[in-house]
Amino acid sequence: MAGRHGTSDGFMYQRDMEMMSRDQLAAVQLQRLQWSVRHAWENVGAYRRRFAEAGVMPEDLGSLDDLRHLPFTEKSDLRDHYPFGMFAVPREDLIRVHASSGTTGKSTVVGYTRDDLETWSTLMARTLACAGARPGQVLHNAFGYGLFTGGLGTHYGAEKLGCRVTPMSGGNTEQQIEVMLDFGARVICSTPSYALNSAERAKELGVDFADTPLSVGFFGAEPWTEAMRDTLQDSLGITAMDKYGLSEILGPGVAVECPDGHSGLHVWGDHFIVEIIDPETERPVEPGEPGELVITTLSKQALPMLRYRTRDITRVMPGACPCARTHLRIQRMTGRIDDMLIIRGVNVFPSQVEANLVGVDGLAPFFQLVIRRQGHMDDLTVEAEAMPDTPESAYAELAVIVQRQLKSMVGVSSRVEIRHPGALPRSQGKAVRVRDLRDTAVQ
Repeated sequence: MAGRHGTSDGFMYQRDMEMMSRDQLAAVQLQRLQWSVRHAWENVGAYRRRFAEAGVMPEDLGSLDDLRHLPFTEKSDLRDHYPFGMFAVPREDLIRVHASSGTTGKSTVVGYTRDDLETWSTLMARTLACAGARPGQVLHNAFGYGLFTGGLGTHYGAEKLGCRVTPMSGGNTEQQIEVMLDFGARVICSTPSYALNSAERAKELGVDFADTPLSVGFFGAEPWTEAMRDTLQDSLGITAMDKYGLSEILGPGVAVECPDGHSGLHVWGDHFIVEIIDPETERPVEPGEPGELVITTLSKQALPMLRYRTRDITRVMPGACPCARTHLRIQRMTGRIDDMLIIRGVNVFPSQVEANLVGVDGLAPFFQLVIRRQGHMDDLTVEAEAMPDTPESAYAELAVIVQRQLKSMVGVSSRVEIRHPGALPRSQGKAVRVRDLRDTAVQ
């Protein structure tokens, strides 16, 4: 689905890399994998210990299939060796350091050598070009700058591509809208929830982005649904593209949609190998089946990651992409294992609730899930927000519609409360979808 301005013109930033044959790509992957495994084993004590426990050595890696014999790496490994215990280069060789917020535990610290930053910028340029950005365009970057990798990763990739970058970061929405209009932004980069917040505020200000050069939205850092895509495209007049990345692997720039396929994300296979496993058995799933995404880096110097368990749920997409890129495609992330809620025995992902809320007549695309403990059972309340033109007399009927839809489509019983317009908090970055009140003293 294209936005009002369209995006697809066949442009490829690194055509020779994006169009290489599968055999050529496999040869590149094996050579780089053997280097990365040897590099990690020689320079990271944690990997040497894990290899010894698994009874494997770097020289055992004779084919890509041998990767499955290596031990997994998890986020807990970075936290257990905080801050620099998983690094494979001396600290003097680090040019930049990023870290997670640490809201769910000790921060995970990631770092980059000068070569790493060059690789990152190049892959981000390739990613932006694949999604529809072009040299010379004004790119409005509303991803957060700082320890979060999204802002600076996007910034340097856009400059590498040749865009004119507006480094806004997050927040101050009215100024963001003004700058986008005055500077003639063609591309917007942000979390989808913040773009939605910006679109809502623009409408209140009487701004119609269909009358501006804006044509491409580059969104990520949180799961989002096809219903959210439709809403963003309609409200901003753009082609809304999904990108994927995570700090432990690189940051943004690991995988991205193209306008031609628009149903899967190309993983840059010359720098990453992906596996899909059953999160319980840790065995590979059947081709095309959903499972947990596992990524191995092939070119990172500072922080090589071997079989890193991302906790994200996806599957490999079958068939060739119409864009003719040969790199493997994965489905857009349908959720995270860490985000899964178990409500009265039913597995619930916030993205499932979003898919059933966004697009319901009379509802705005803003919601929160509130979890409380009722006796020995968990209780789910869905707080959804009405559109400004929805009469309050319709709230009760809307609540019943949503309640029935969630029961039918997701299988969960819930209480649904319709809030007045503007009642729910707006995102300045990543959206907070869940409020867990089970451990609070007062409920």
